[in-house]
Amino acid sequence: MNTWDNGIRGKPGEGMSHTLSFGGVGSFFRVPYQVEMAGVDVAVTGVPFDIATTNRPGARLGPRAIRNASLSLAWERPWPWSIDPMAALRVIDCGDCEPADDDLLSILHIEKHIAAIVNSGAAALVLGGDHFIAYPSLRAHAAAYGPISLIHFDAHTDTWPSSGNGVNHGTMFYQAALENIVNPALSTQIGIRTTNDDTLGFHIISAADVHQTSGRDLARQIIERVGSSPVYITFDIDCLDPAFAPGTGTPVPGGLSTFQALNIIRELKGINLVGMDIVEVAPAYDHAEITALAAAQIAIELLCLYAENRKATRRKND
Repeated sequence: MNTWDNGIRGKPGEGMSHTLSFGGVGSFFRVPYQVEMAGVDVAVTGVPFDIATTNRPGARLGPRAIRNASLSLAWERPWPWSIDPMAALRVIDCGDCEPADDDLLSILHIEKHIAAIVNSGAAALVLGGDHFIAYPSLRAHAAAYGPISLIHFDAHTDTWPSSGNGVNHGTMFYQAALENIVNPALSTQIGIRTTNDDTLGFHIISAADVHQTSGRDLARQIIERVGSSPVYITFDIDCLDPAFAPGTGTPVPGGLSTFQALNIIRELKGINLVGMDIVEVAPAYDHAEITALAAAQIAIELLCLYAENRKATRRKND
């Protein structure tokens, strides 16, 4: 097998792919494209959907941009982790979620698509798409696990009540709390720097808090709050300051650096992580793949966290 064909002929669990970063099939970190879920630990899937945006569109191109950026990182295990998630986990890229019957306005197909992954026994790593896609993803996860504890990285709370009949990428967590698919009392929002006086009971760690507190101490707060409940991590790339993520639809100055975000993620060992997403990458506004690279790095470190927690669970059960 030629190494650059790993996205076509590779097998899950073979580790990082040492090959050309500028050629070959552009799957996420060179994992094999595959639709069969038997024996799979994690399925990476794209949801190229951005019709729920309230500012600049373009996040529908995010999944492709994240995959392409990941190719330059797919040559060794992520630093500073001691675990190679691609060797410890059987990871596949199952492609993108497509609209049912070419209906671009439907969202039920997103929930069904992610439910098929979750119900197979695999975890889903979802590449957005605008942040609204977290809503159908959470619905799929809550159907399997019950109410979810949310660890939410963002500049915005996304808990504003809808001004009309619909739900958009700023109101979906209000709706999720209303439907009891997310438990705000066990959830934390990190990096917030926009005004919303009604927190709905979510624990808020503002961007200012992050700048003034160590990642370890912040992670301790988050872990104490979620306890042993099932956890979904959702990462809106605009949590990062526009200096670190210019390619997004609603950038807000004063945000986190890439290191600060990663430092918190690295300290979340021990949570019961069941699902994750990275959203709102809009490559039309990006420069030199800064935003897409940050998203790819965050995504692979979420996989590292998932792999580390699975290893710890196995040790506990042995």
